[in-house]
Amino acid sequence: MNTLPPSMNKDDIYAWIVDMLHEMFELDKDKITPQSNLYTDLDIDSIDAVDIVVKLNQSTGKRIQPDVFRTVRTVQDVVDVLATLLNVGAGADATA
Repeated sequence: MNTLPPSMNKDDIYAWIVDMLHEMFELDKDKITPQSNLYTDLDIDSIDAVDIVVKLNQSTGKRIQPDVFRTVRTVQDVVDVLATLLNVGAGADATA
């Protein structure tokens, strides 16, 4: 999983994030939904969250501000942060 293609919409970003979470934390893809809480549903801790930010920074070539990521709670929040970072238009929201 390298850099993100420049022509991604929110559905593509969601699918990419599901793959990333599966690869990084061996999570069952079927249990990851846009509403999944990273901390309570997916058992991701603060160190894991830092690893996610590092991965997103590497994959986008851009820097996610720590203050922005502190507000992230769900998979959809990650999609929205990444979409904003990549300047993705409104498009379709990610759905399960």
